[in-house]
Parts: sequence; structure tokens; C-alpha cells
Amino acid sequence: MKKIFVLLALGAMFFALCVPVWAQQTGKVFRIGFLDRSTSGSAVYMDAFRQEMSNLGWIEGKNIAIESRFAEGKTDRLPELAAELIRSKVDLIVTTGRAPALAAKSVTTAIPIVMMAFPDPVGEGLIATLARPGGNVTGFSGLSYELNTKRLEILKDTIPKLARVAILQQAGSNQQTPTLKESKSAAVALKLKLEEIEAEAGPKGLESALRTAKQKQVGAIMIGGGRVFLADRADRRACRQIQLAGYIPTEGICR
Repeated sequence: MKKIFVLLALGAMFFALCVPVWAQQTGKVFRIGFLDRSTSGSAVYMDAFRQEMSNLGWIEGKNIAIESRFAEGKTDRLPELAAELIRSKVDLIVTTGRAPALAAKSVTTAIPIVMMAFPDPVGEGLIATLARPGGNVTGFSGLSYELNTKRLEILKDTIPKLARVAILQQAGSNQQTPTLKESKSAAVALKLKLEEIEAEAGPKGLESALRTAKQKQVGAIMIGGGRVFLADRADRRACRQIQLAGYIPTEGICR
């Protein structure tokens, strides 16, 4: 996680704040917009971003100001929130994930955007190429499409008799994302039945999703994207439920 934010902070500094030295000496405060589809409770991301920016000499309240916008899990609010950042005259927008990056791109072609973990920015037309993004977007890709296929392959190799796999999705997420489509295609090729299960934020939501998984008699669980799973990984009760259920998550969510 720390490495991710080192890269993100470096990208933010290089892409939007590459200005002459005299500009810093004038005391100008650069405004950075932070757009996230999750909740304001995702403080770990903001704290890490502030820390890494500070390590690079960009300190909130001194030479940068951060405007944060959180969609509280409602993806359809992202374009509106991105527009708010534009109206607040930010110099740069940092986005976390696919939907925020697309929303930011839809409202500006001039203000620099630093994307975080976008699955397929070239395929979805966000940038021209990974080597030469062009336009006003840069950042890094998570390659989650390819990884999801590989995770299913590993599950099948680990449990040869596996027939049914649950994929936990954050409630309210777009169920037709390219990541999910890729997982479905891989499941068909591996002769696996993929069960899509939504999980509300919080330990109770995760426990409810696990009960649903047991009812569907799945043999393994694959964790989809979403901050809800990262936030709950420290909750021992929720993790214990996963262990008791006997499932094998493909991404560790328990510390």
C-alpha cells in the first residue's frame, strides 16, 4: 500500500506540479482534488497520500490544499462531484479506481488527472498507450483483468473438484464492469459457475454475504474490487466468519 501511494504522489507531483522553481518561491498554494467512489471513512488512503506528498516536500496547508469528494458508494454521483472540483479551481485531480477516473475525464480535458489502479485505461479510451498516455491523464494500471483470470485458474488448480465460485462485489457497484465480464469469460472456460454476491459495507454486510455464499453452496470465494473489503480486513469477527466458512479468498483481506 505504501508503494502505491509513493507512485501516486510522484505522479501527482510530476504531472501537475512541474512548474518553475520561482512558482514555489512565490508562496502559491496548489489545489489538489481527490475523487473517490467510496466513503469518507476511507481515511487510510487520504492519510497515506498526505504522508507521501509531505515526504516529497508538498505539505497540506503550506504549499498544497486538498479538496476531497467521496461518492459514498453511489457511482452516479461521481460526475457531479468531479464537476464540483472543477468549479473549485483545482490544479490537479487524483482519482482512485475506474469509475472516478472516467467521471473526471468526462468533465475536463484540460485539468491534469492522476489515476490510481485503473484496470484497462487503453482499452476504455482513457489514454492512448501506457508508454505515451497523451491528453490530460496519467497514473498506473492495476492489470486486474488479467489477474482475475489467473486467480480463477489458481483456485481451480488448488481445488480440482471446484464447481461453483462466489465473487463478492461491493454493493452498488456497476455489475457490468469489464473486470466482471472478464471473470465470467474465464469461469466459462474453466467450467466454473460464477455466483455474483453483493456485500454492504461493514462487518455485518460481509457476514450476510458469506451466509448467502453458503446457501449457494459455493466452494470458494473470490474477492472483487471495492474499498469495503479493505476496510473490513482488520475486523477479526468478519475474518473469523470467513475462516469458519472454510473459504479461500483469492486476495487476503484478513491481517
